[in-house]
Amino acid sequence: MKKKPFRLTPYQVQFLLVVGFVTVGWALYVRYLAIEFSQVALACDAGLQTTICKARAVSTSLFKNSVFGIVALVIATLNLMRPSIVLLTLGVIAAGLGIVLYNIVLSGLAIGLLILGFARPAPATA
Repeated sequence: MKKKPFRLTPYQVQFLLVVGFVTVGWALYVRYLAIEFSQVALACDAGLQTTICKARAVSTSLFKNSVFGIVALVIATLNLMRPSIVLLTLGVIAAGLGIVLYNIVLSGLAIGLLILGFARPAPATA
């Protein structure tokens, strides 16, 4: 029984691009307009209960505990062992969030493992 190599279709590539851009865009929005923007930070620390303050609190607690980087690394390792589009999508999401939201080392390593998941021997020619 011959194992088929993992290859993405053009639609899957487009889907991954959209997911990646949306994820990184949301992370940039949270980082620069909620976490680092001083007026929003002061208002949220004073007790303002809005959606942006809740997103700020959740993302701050997650990146302080390196959750984005650890999740990205675990998913990338699983994708390296058994590649699938679901694991690749989840890995892109977790690594994109981790890179923008201060978990750079672990998320960078996860991106390297995600790229390494595409390294496979060339198909044999007859």
